[in-house]
Amino acid sequence: MSTIDKTRNDTGVDTVCNCAAIRQAARRVTRLYDQSLAPSGLRITQYPILAWLATSGPMTMGLLADHMVMDRATLGHNLRPLEAQGLLTLTEGEDRRSRVVALTETGERKLRDARPAWRAAQRTFEAAFGRDDSAALRATMVRLARLDFGEPSRGASVKAEA
Repeated sequence: MSTIDKTRNDTGVDTVCNCAAIRQAARRVTRLYDQSLAPSGLRITQYPILAWLATSGPMTMGLLADHMVMDRATLGHNLRPLEAQGLLTLTEGEDRRSRVVALTETGERKLRDARPAWRAAQRTFEAAFGRDDSAALRATMVRLARLDFGEPSRGASVKAEA
């Protein structure tokens, strides 16, 4: 595995970039799940969309984007192939600007057929990382996904420039 990006902090000590470390880990885990799901024709970026819709029912793109912690444009990019495969539908919402996303029967079958492969990836991950560590990591990631960082801070760069 390649080394994680490091930067030098104000005290001259190398520190690992939080974002780089998370993204490298995410790419590694994504590879595991994509390989497991490949026979189903789904990618791990698609599986949770179908799972959310199966659990929660039809919802607007905005609400689904919030659940997935992604912007609407990225969600739309991920929905198009699923719609083309007949796994979900996009219909006009209460106003012309909103779209409602719903899982089709074909999508329900695809999700049901992919679930054993997803479970196998879960087992593989937990066998490698440890069951307790996996549970702790999920809890940390849920907490992280819910954080509101607000606007990026310019305080450090402003102070350094002063």
